[in-house]
Amino acid sequence: MAEQYRHICPYNCYSACGIISHVTAGRITSLSGDLQHGYSRGYLCAKGHSFLNAASHPNRLRSPLLQQPRGSGRFKEIGWSEALSLLTAQMVSLYHQYGSYEPVCLYTQSGNMGTLHQAWSWLAHDLGCTVATGSLCWGAGLDALGYDVGRYTQPRPESMRQSKTIICWGTNPAWTAIHQMDTIHQARDMGAKLIVIDPVYTATAAQADRYIQLRPGTDGALALVIAHYLCQAGLIDRDYIDSHVEGWPAFHRYLTDLDIEALRETTGVDRHVVQELAEELASHRPVAIWLGFGLQRHTNGGQNIRTITALAAITGNIACDGGGIFYANTANLDALNKRCEAIAGCADPVRTIPAYDLANALDTITGNPIKLLLMASANPLVQNAETGRLTAALAQLDFIVVADQYLTATARQADLVLPVTNFLEHVDVVASYWHNWIGINQQAVAPLGHCRSDLAIVTAIAASLQAALPGTSQFPLLSEEEWLHRLFDSELCEQLGITSYQDLVAGPREVAASDNPWKDKPFGTPSGRYELLSAAAGKQGLPELPVYQKPQTGTAAYPYRLITPHVRDSLNSQFAQASGAGPITAHIHPALAARLGLQQGSKGRLYNSQGELSVRIACTPTVPEDTVVIYQQPYSGQPLNSLASPLPTDMGRLRSNGQSVAYYDTFVNIS
Repeated sequence: MAEQYRHICPYNCYSACGIISHVTAGRITSLSGDLQHGYSRGYLCAKGHSFLNAASHPNRLRSPLLQQPRGSGRFKEIGWSEALSLLTAQMVSLYHQYGSYEPVCLYTQSGNMGTLHQAWSWLAHDLGCTVATGSLCWGAGLDALGYDVGRYTQPRPESMRQSKTIICWGTNPAWTAIHQMDTIHQARDMGAKLIVIDPVYTATAAQADRYIQLRPGTDGALALVIAHYLCQAGLIDRDYIDSHVEGWPAFHRYLTDLDIEALRETTGVDRHVVQELAEELASHRPVAIWLGFGLQRHTNGGQNIRTITALAAITGNIACDGGGIFYANTANLDALNKRCEAIAGCADPVRTIPAYDLANALDTITGNPIKLLLMASANPLVQNAETGRLTAALAQLDFIVVADQYLTATARQADLVLPVTNFLEHVDVVASYWHNWIGINQQAVAPLGHCRSDLAIVTAIAASLQAALPGTSQFPLLSEEEWLHRLFDSELCEQLGITSYQDLVAGPREVAASDNPWKDKPFGTPSGRYELLSAAAGKQGLPELPVYQKPQTGTAAYPYRLITPHVRDSLNSQFAQASGAGPITAHIHPALAARLGLQQGSKGRLYNSQGELSVRIACTPTVPEDTVVIYQQPYSGQPLNSLASPLPTDMGRLRSNGQSVAYYDTFVNIS
């Protein structure tokens, strides 16, 4: 008879779905949605179902691999004892030479959002390693909202069912958040309108009551034009502003002084569309505004977010049930990680380098040089900017270690590759950055081959270093179960209505939260009000007000903006190893294709000063005429980000300890 085990998908996705594995004779025979999960409600996306194939895929690593010489492609399997001895010897040697572990650098990102997978960071802080900080993708938006509302959470996503108007601004839930799309459908069944604002005509736009196409990077300009009209037409909520909004007089003066018509023309949005959208915000309430990550992947990305959020504040929608601003809810992730940091004793600050500019940071760091690089839950030679220069920077290091499930592009440049388990093979607890449900990952089957969990690997490294250099590490040598037992103290258990983490085996639990955290409650800002005028932003050298910042534009040599949206059945580079790769398709407007002498299916060359890609042309009339759209899915050959420069977003230091990459300010030419 099949046994059942409970899991939460730990990948970087809104839904963090509940999953049930069905196991017979030690083998997973099927996966299904967990009906006990209150958000995903028993439905799995295609990515979730694909984990069945990925669990035992022939491309998965099964043993530690040593590559000699590095970059040769000559890997040999070794045992864990030898792998740990090699790594420990390198780290101990560097400690003796430099008097600290600073020459060891840790690079991690969001490849696995499970709580215990953050152990690499806890170890790095315990040892005093150098740490690459900053999120590649969402830091500008988190900072922007931090300046506006303070301790950022968001309304419960389920509360969107109460909305009368839902604005998906730069987000495509029909592909990337299908469970929330179902909530949107429920709201529409009760009369809500769906408006999509996006440079790209998406699957969500195809289902919307209204689609508004604007020029990439002009989101902030459009929001300011709408705000100006709201003021001129007397459509602002003056009572709410007087009671709950800080800085309105200064923002109003700023709006009055703008050349609104010139600003509107930069967006490409007609005047009557602006007026109708403003009237929707004011009269068809409550309005929920969902901000996508893409619109803040610009050098003006944080300002884009602040100006749009201001619309919710001055119309009073931000504090309505069914209204508000939706972007991300990091409260539960942060709370779990802080508890684990306390258990690990992560008190002392460490030296940091910016993740968004990793190649330059490795080349130019002052003080102790970086000699050894540890990488986990990340694939920077595909996902980071200027991957060509990064490859060259890695080649200068003494030793590179990658922990992964597959021999990725980054792993192929490592000396030592450590095979990690997938989430079906170890114990963990997972929270979401979107909803409030927390659940357990049970171990359903034995690890494949000689794979170990990230926590088990980190613990083994710590044990080796503690034996070799007593006193240099205090990292707790605990099992996964022991970590979870300490993590789920009485306070956390009380919040979830349980007595032990093991109670989560019966089903995920929701952290109690109000439908709208800003309804009749103070904001988490210094003033306790929504801050249009943010002194905190000013202290960071940023405009105190949400203001217009001109978007980047192309040059004569590279005139076309490259946008790389996510697709439905893949996620960055994570599914490439199991699903295979194909040629790159570049979507361009037919008029642009005609000017360049290209046709549907033509072979083309996409290039800039960073490099070039071979592409196949798709003539797509819904793409803006000066824009190239390439969807992020597994491709063969050079990664898309080989064309991206490490341009920083305007914000990111406050919440993510570093700026993000302005990926959507990449410009190219086509031939």
